[in-house]
Amino acid sequence: MVTPPNLQTGDTVAIVATARSVQENELSNAKQFLEKIGLKVLVGSSIGPVDNQFAGSDEIRSKDFQKMLDHPEVKAIWCAKGGYGTVRILDSLDFSTFLNNPKWIIGYSDITALHNHVQGLGVESLHAQIALGLENKTKETLASIKKVLFDEPYSISYAVEEENDNRIGEAEGELIGGNLSVLYSLIGSSSFPKTDGKILFIEDLDEYLYHIDRMMQNLKRNGMLKNLKGLIVGGMNDMNDNTIPFGKTAEEIIREAVSAYDYPVCFNFPAGHIEDNRALILGRNVTLAITEKSMILTF
Repeated sequence: MVTPPNLQTGDTVAIVATARSVQENELSNAKQFLEKIGLKVLVGSSIGPVDNQFAGSDEIRSKDFQKMLDHPEVKAIWCAKGGYGTVRILDSLDFSTFLNNPKWIIGYSDITALHNHVQGLGVESLHAQIALGLENKTKETLASIKKVLFDEPYSISYAVEEENDNRIGEAEGELIGGNLSVLYSLIGSSSFPKTDGKILFIEDLDEYLYHIDRMMQNLKRNGMLKNLKGLIVGGMNDMNDNTIPFGKTAEEIIREAVSAYDYPVCFNFPAGHIEDNRALILGRNVTLAITEKSMILTF
């Protein structure tokens, strides 16, 4: 797996929209953050256009992302917003120049489609906070992005409550995953990752509990959970239920789906649609250690 070059002071980061529409005045905090850590900002032409929910047409979003993939001065591409729409432009992108000159692609949620596609091409990417909403995130969220981009020593250590559903153990393997719903939508395509021998990370937001179960049963029946080295579950928040309750939380649904396997599993990891959304280097070989009192992910 290829690691994109670390950034240097004065390098340029492009901000683009691959899914829902974003206006430039919404990016002030992202611009300030990048400038504060010594980076220049290039705002893409996909910032501003509106086509119903999307940041302009598929063509507008695709051309802008392609421009940044090929731009020799752009060292990282930061996706501004998730929602839905990234998968619609995947097959129109040409990654040949990117593969010769890889750069960090940053984002989460709907950007999961890009992350998994890029990992299939053999390049690491950065599952991290999108450019919007920085004001609602912890200082650790922002610090984690800087650490990865500038290749500073980085690991995630997190204390856990005494009572939890974690399965104690250690694992080593390539980190894959992202948003569960987006992963589910990629099954059967060339963008879906091979799961055997990998450590899978999943998170989700605003889903019905029965649909969490549907997705986990699909992964299980496809053999995508059986040979994992470990499972990391991030935020599973703002879940919905029917009038007749499903009867299990999202965490209980996931734990049941992997109950037949003996690899380590941790819940409530600080990543996803939550205030503390730490950066994860997808495609990187990592070590996961889960004890009674902590979970440590070392990159």
